Formats: sequence, structure tokens, C-alpha cells
Amino acid sequence: MNEVEVLEIARDAVFTLLKVVTPVLLVALFVGLIVGIFQALTQIQEMTLAFVPKIISVFVALILLFPFMLNQMRALSESLFERITGG
Repeated sequence: MNEVEVLEIARDAVFTLLKVVTPVLLVALFVGLIVGIFQALTQIQEMTLAFVPKIISVFVALILLFPFMLNQMRALSESLFERITGG
């Protein structure tokens, strides 16, 4: 295994990581933004109001996006196994 192959594997791993994590992070960002605007408009500074909706929305996003995430990770694993068996 030379440096080029190592860099290709690292690039594929980082790209897969970004594809898997980005939708969940965008959901958390969007819900956090909505909750922050709501808190600013109503001047309610309750700490649990900031965390509970984000946690619930992230769990729902994880449940809904799990098949997509699993397929992306499986594709990366298969490509790595093919590289290992191919020599």
C-alpha cells in the first residue's frame, strides 16, 4: 500500500463521514435556530427549552436517516474490503 492509496482511503472515509453526519447536524442547527429565535422573541431563558427540542429532533432524524447512514457505511466498508482482498 502506497501513499496514494492511503490518501484515497482517507478521502473516502472523510467524505462518507460528512455525508452521514451532515443531515443530522443540519436538523440540530435548524431546530436550535428556531428555538433561539423563539427565546429571543419571548425573552424566555429556560435552559431545558434549548436542549429538549434539539435532542428529540436529533433522535427522530437518526431514526429516519438510519437506512441512509447504514448504506453509506456499508458502501465504504465494502470498498475497503475489496481493496484488502485485491491486494
